[in-house]
Amino acid sequence: MAQFLRTGAVSAVTSSPAALFALLWEALVSLLGTAATAALLRRAARRAMARAPELGELIIVREDLDYRYTLPPAWGHAAAGETQHGFRHLMAELVPLLVELTGPVVLCHLAQIPELRERGFVPAREEKS
Repeated sequence: MAQFLRTGAVSAVTSSPAALFALLWEALVSLLGTAATAALLRRAARRAMARAPELGELIIVREDLDYRYTLPPAWGHAAAGETQHGFRHLMAELVPLLVELTGPVVLCHLAQIPELRERGFVPAREEKS
């Protein structure tokens, strides 16, 4: 099983679900903190589990003052071109939660991450004219 601390670094060129999750985790933690990030991702995973059973293997736990997550094993070695089924369903549940709780603020921040934006996981920011 792939295990990561919340401060794990990710190469910008990787696009496996594990790398995308690490980018998402770091971005959310920088805006919302670890506890809120963990709660939101757990809730989104629980909601998406019927459509993506692999999300049952996404474990987020608190250890002392930090959080640790364990990803589904397949997420660590999926090639860039392979389907990111579970991650896509996780994001489909997470986006409405973020909009409900923060309005467009967090989504605008996530849209600045090319790996998430270019794969359609978050809507591109609209330019104001």
